[in-house]
Formats: sequence, C-alpha cells, structure tokens
Amino acid sequence: MDLLRSEPMQLVQLIIPIETAHRTITYLGDLGLFEFKDLNAEKSPFQRTCYTDIKRCGEMARKLRFFKEQMTKAGLSPSTRSVARVDFNLDDLEVKFAEFEAELLEIKANSEKLQCAYSELVEYKLVLQKAGEFFYSAQNKAAAWQREVEARHICEGPIDSPLLLEQEISIDPSKQVKLGSISGLVPREKSMAFERIIFRATRGNVFLKQVPVEDCVIDPVLGEKGERVKNKILKICDAFGANRYPFIDDLGKQYQMITEVSGRLLELKTTKDAGLLQMLDFCTRSTCCRQLVMNLSSGAIWQVKREKSIYHTLHMLSFDVTKKCLVAAEGWPVFATYQIQHALKQATFDSNSQIGAIFQVLHTKESPPTYFRANKFTVAFQGIVDAYGVANYQEVNPGVYTIITFPFLFAIMFGDWGHGICLLLATLYFIVQEKKFSSQKLGDIMEMTFGGRYVIMMMALFSIYTGLIYNEFFSVPFELFGPSAYECPDPSCRGASTGGLVKVRPTYPFGVDPKWAWYSQVPICSPDDISKQPFWLLSLLIIVKWCMGSQADLYHVMIYMFLSPTDDLGENQLFAGQKMLQLVLLLLALVSIPWMLFPKPFLLKKQHQERHQGQSYTLLHNIDDDSPELEEPHHDPLGNVEFEFSEVFVHQLSHTIEFVLGAVSNTASYLRLWALSLAHSELSNVFYEKVLLLAWGSTMLLIAILLIGVIVFIFATVGVLLVMETLSAFLHALRLHWVEFQNKFYEGDGYKFYPFSFALLPEEDA
Repeated sequence: MDLLRSEPMQLVQLIIPIETAHRTITYLGDLGLFEFKDLNAEKSPFQRTCYTDIKRCGEMARKLRFFKEQMTKAGLSPSTRSVARVDFNLDDLEVKFAEFEAELLEIKANSEKLQCAYSELVEYKLVLQKAGEFFYSAQNKAAAWQREVEARHICEGPIDSPLLLEQEISIDPSKQVKLGSISGLVPREKSMAFERIIFRATRGNVFLKQVPVEDCVIDPVLGEKGERVKNKILKICDAFGANRYPFIDDLGKQYQMITEVSGRLLELKTTKDAGLLQMLDFCTRSTCCRQLVMNLSSGAIWQVKREKSIYHTLHMLSFDVTKKCLVAAEGWPVFATYQIQHALKQATFDSNSQIGAIFQVLHTKESPPTYFRANKFTVAFQGIVDAYGVANYQEVNPGVYTIITFPFLFAIMFGDWGHGICLLLATLYFIVQEKKFSSQKLGDIMEMTFGGRYVIMMMALFSIYTGLIYNEFFSVPFELFGPSAYECPDPSCRGASTGGLVKVRPTYPFGVDPKWAWYSQVPICSPDDISKQPFWLLSLLIIVKWCMGSQADLYHVMIYMFLSPTDDLGENQLFAGQKMLQLVLLLLALVSIPWMLFPKPFLLKKQHQERHQGQSYTLLHNIDDDSPELEEPHHDPLGNVEFEFSEVFVHQLSHTIEFVLGAVSNTASYLRLWALSLAHSELSNVFYEKVLLLAWGSTMLLIAILLIGVIVFIFATVGVLLVMETLSAFLHALRLHWVEFQNKFYEGDGYKFYPFSFALLPEEDA
C-alpha cells in the first residue's frame, strides 16, 4: 500500500455471457474492487434492460417497510443486533412477501374497521352525555320559567289578560314554530371558524351551544329553523369535518341509548384486543416470519438492497449484436487483477457455463480515477484532503504529510499537556469501544467524533508534546525536567519584574523555563516566538538563542532583514556569518520572482515546437481491430495548432503575482497560531486564578465555596477549553492546510475511484 501515490489503475472491456451475468456481478460486488462505467447513459431508465427487475426490487422494499411498520405497531421491533446476513432466494422471498402482505392487509383492514366503529361509539357516547346534560338543564329552566310566567299572569294580570290567553289558545297548532336540533363533534381548532360560518349562513337564526370535552373535541348542539337552514348547516358540518350523531329529547330513551352504546364499546374493545393478539400470533407462529422479524434490519432488507444494486449495475452494461452477452467497460487497480480473474472464473464455474468472461485492457487518453488504500487510521486524514479536492492520478498525496502537520498545527494552538491528556482519555474510550460503536447508529455529532477518533488521538498526543514544551498543565508550570535556570536577583524578588532574572544554572533542558510563567521580564525569548513566524531561519535563530541565553531581539532581526539588510546587527548577532546568511537568503528570495515568471513560458513554447517538428516522443496507441481502444476527447490547454505565447505569459504572470502576494499574506495568516495559543493559555490561566484559586482562598464557608469553585472550573474547562477551543483550533488548522499549504502545489481536480461493493451499500432501508 502506497499512500504517497495513488494505486496504478487499468481500464478493461469485459464481455460476460448472459447466463453468468448476475452471478459475476454478485461476486465482483463481494470483492469490492471493480468500478463500472455506464455504457447506456443516453438511454432513459425505461429503455434499459433491467427496468422490470429494479421495479420488482422496489416493490419488495416497499413491502418490507410495510412489514416493519406493522411489526413496530404490534410491539415487535426488529432486532438491532448485528447478526449474520442470510442469503434468501429472491423468488421465494417475493412469494412469501406477497402472502404476508395479503394477510397483513386483511388484518389491518379489520383492525381499522373496528377502530373506526369504536371511535364512532365513543363520540356518540360523548354526544349523548353532553347533549343530554344541556337539554335536561334547558327543560328544567323552561319549566321553571313557564311556572313563573303563569303565576305572574294569575296574580298581577291586567283586565285584558284573559282575552290574550284565549287568543293564544285559539291559534292553529299546525302553524306553531317547530324547533329541531343537530348534534355532533367538530375539531377544537376549527370551533371558532365553525361558529362564525354558522352565524353568517343562518343570519343569526340559530342557537349554538359548544361544550369542550376531555378528548380535545367539541360537541356542537345546534338549533334549526326550516329545512333550508338545516341543509346549510349540514353542508357546513361536512366542510369542517364534523361528525354528526342523532339525538332524542326523551330522557328515558337517552339513558337507554347510553347503556347500549357502553355495552357495544365494551364488546368492540374486546374485539380490538383479540385483533391485536391475532397480529402478534401471525407475526410469531410462522418460522419464516419469525426469522424475518429477527433479521429484518440486516437480512431481508440487505438482500433486497443487494439485488437492487446488482440490477442497477446490469443497467450500465450494453448488449452485443447477438444479444447473447453483455459488454462492460470497467476500471480496477492493478494489484487486484488476480482476485478479479479468480472471481470471474468462480462465477463461470458456479453458473455451469461453458463460456467464461473475456476481458481486454483498453488504452485511453482519459485520466484514470484516483484510489488510495486507506485503513481505519489514515481514512480520516485522507478525508480531510479529499474535502479540499481529490488528487490527480499518481499525483503526490498531501494526506501523508497531513498525518503529521495537521495535529502539529493544532497542538501549537492547543499547547497544554493537561488538556491533551483529557482529550487523549476521551478518544481512547472511542478507540477501545470502536467495535461497539461501529455496530450502532450514532447521531450526527457523535458519528463525526467517532469517525475522527484517530485524528483526535494524534491531536491529543501532539498537544501533550507542545504542552510539555510550553510547560503548561492547566496553565500551571512545573519543574518536570529539573530546576529553573534563573533565580531572583534579591531574596525578596522585588526587582524581578523590572530588572529581570539572573541565570544561575544551565539552560532548562526541555521546553519553557518554569520561571517564565511568573515574571514578565526574562532575558531570552518567550514561547510565543516559537510560533510567531514560520521561516526556518527564525527557527534556527530561536534554537541558537535558546542554547546561548542571548538577549537578541528576534523581531528586530526579521523585520530589518528586509528593511535594512546592510545595517550592522550589533547585539542581535547570534553567530558569525549571520549577516551574510541573511543577505544570501534575501537575494535568493528576490531572484525567485523572475525565475518563476520567465523560464516556464519559453520552455512550454520549446516543447510545443519540438512536438510538432517530430523531435520529441509522444504516446502511441494500438489501433488494430484485434486490440480495441476506447478513445476519449482530449483537450490540450495550449492548443494543438498554434501556441499563444502571450496568453501563456499573462497566465504565468498572474500566477507569479499571486504567489508573491501569497508569500506575504499566507505567512501573516500563520499568526493565527500565535493568537490562538495565546488565547488558549490566557483562558486557562483566567479559569485557574479567578475561579479555582479564589475559591481555595475563601475564608468563609470554605468547603461549600471550594466545591462550587471546583465544579465551575471543571465545567468551564470542559465546555470552553476542551470543546470550544478544540473545535476552534481544529477549524483554523483545517484552514491553514487548505488555503495556506495545499494551494501552493495541490490542484485537487481528480476524481475518486468508486468501486461497486456491497459493503458500501447504505444502512438505511431500501
């Protein structure tokens, strides 16, 4: 396996007999090292050979989803355990699915009828109860009011009262106004609109009574006047989805109907429970159905998805003129040639075919796909690079360097070996439990974290390393590698903040001296200098200054190297010949600008002339009839007839300007390393001094305040430093790789190798 260059690929033409086509595709899908090209791209899906088979698999997938839904409703959720996948015969599976579906549909229809009848009786019972209460109270009030009116007429009536009563009695009963009612339930959210529509349609000649019930429904009791108004109200009820039920004014008959409805509800409930038991019995009594229940997520569904993918692949193949074999154009990595040939021979043998598959290597001008054989450690780093762009065929893969550079740049911004240990423990948990998490369906955030567990592990290890260099453990320095090289100039240490410390011992052997964290004036460089500039010269000067204990100002050295390169260095000179080295490097930087601009256009022009004058070799392809060749259109960016020197020169000029400007802007962009490392250190120091130390130094309620301070410190460290700062440093390291690093040499305009593999089938339902 070579990660630096992509695997060598070859394009072949494969001729497969009809009788072995399905088994051949199956074996190649199990192998997972073969990519098929679509030779029927101009055809619609309906014109392709396997359209009916794909439709058949889609119908089976629909039935499987229906089975799973019904089993979930019945309380028989499919097992989520990872079980061995069983190969079913697709024809037998289709027949069994049809039988299961027919019986389940019948059970479901009966259950829905029972549920509908049960719901209607429940609503009818509510209507009888609520409407009965309304009519009973209305009748009592009307009777009391009638008695009061009669008593008032008898006691206080005027002289003409008997004549009026005699006139009322003499009216024809057929001409008296008759009142009726409509009762039912309407959804609560539609009740106000229902009331307004009723009022407008009847012009206010209706008495509407609404009573809320416990099951979020409304029982409208409606009065009516005339058949025309009744028809209007019925249409409005239908429009609002109101369920109407008959109602009788007689109280005795009301009680009798409530009793009957309650009895029927009890019978229907018993019948519903029996129907549920029938569903459970159906799903468990059959051996095949029981097996379907246990393996629904990993057996039958996977089998249908596999068959569907096989027919999709057969869609890409084209028939030859005899209609007896299929022709495919595919690509595979060279290292898999033996495995693929063995799979083709095995498919021919298992199909009892006398003719095996025939393949021939094709020559093409098309660039092959890019394929890197990544493992579980390198796949996440390769994904970081592929997110920017896929490498061209046989192009240098930045993923190899990313394994080291990405966690190192992250660690420069996250330098604290205490935080690094916490991050390492968290990612070690994912690594130890990776088999468990691999078989589970995780959320989006958890899945991304688990997928990048080895990236986080490398980030944590490098953070521990840079934390030891910075000598920070939750912002606290320790003398891990010996005592500090500096002491205070006086016993009280009062002059340390102004006059600096005095070096009394050899230089601290590894990392930042512990005294640097406590005093602002030290006679050598601060740890910020380590990440301030990316020049290798600055790195050399830092190491020399560190070893010598010099007080040279490296900022002054780097700035005046460009502004005043001939000035004397004075006390900033660290070694003999430093000035000459700086002048040579500055001269090389200036010479590189015309070197980038002028030679390339002339070299391209010379190559173009030699190619058309026959003075240079070009690739020849075999175009004999016995060796087929797959020709693809090839476009030369400089043209095949005329060389446009001005266009090439302008193009190179723009690249040169971009590169020179990028040398400044990209270098300045690396200052984010210093900024984020400083922010991380200061935040950690604030949480330590302003939370933990203040709680520790409290004199009142010491235990309670100390406990609160520790809890706040833990939550702040985890939430801010271990989560937010980790994400921030990760994103900045990602940007430094994509923008400042890869854009200098990496085009990323290739395309990936997507083999046909059953292992790559999605885990979702078919």
